[in-house]
Amino acid sequence: MDNDNADGFWRSKTGLVCAGFLAVAGFFLITEHTAHVLGVLPWLLLASCPLMHLFMHHGHGAHKHHDEPGSRPQGEPK
Repeated sequence: MDNDNADGFWRSKTGLVCAGFLAVAGFFLITEHTAHVLGVLPWLLLASCPLMHLFMHHGHGAHKHHDEPGSRPQGEPK
């Protein structure tokens, strides 16, 4: 892929206007909604604990006892 075509949009008038609009919108989002974001941070921390437990629990190897002989209940197929 040609490198000139990749950043051609951002060097055009439309791209510069879009970048300026995104910069102004980002500034106002940060300045006007800081209280909302900071108010949610403690809840995000609390929510991250059970989510990490659910999605990352398989990686620490606590369930390897299932492969040991004699660890299956009677009547369960091997």
